Amino acid sequence: MASSIGELAIVAHKFITAPQANPQTFCNVIKLGTFVRTVVWPCLPPLMMYQYIRGKDEDMYAIEVLYHKSGSSEPKAFWDGSRLRGSGHWRMMQDLETIRAAANAE
Repeated sequence: MASSIGELAIVAHKFITAPQANPQTFCNVIKLGTFVRTVVWPCLPPLMMYQYIRGKDEDMYAIEVLYHKSGSSEPKAFWDGSRLRGSGHWRMMQDLETIRAAANAE
């Protein structure tokens, strides 16, 4: 059992260190790293920001549709921008009110 674990460790070590054996492979690793550092990484923050904005826009659109279909004349019941960050959403306000009522119950 112990010898098979040792052999497995040796094979895993060879698998990790084998690509460094050939100078051409080493050069390709450097080229790939340069490509990733100059092309891929600079593209990630704008893509992440785009996904964040898309998700926010979709959430706000759902709130607007809910407000419109409810027939209410009070938009702050669905989104209150004057509240602390993140607590202006109608569902969050409802949850916070439930927690407040339970915490202050006498």
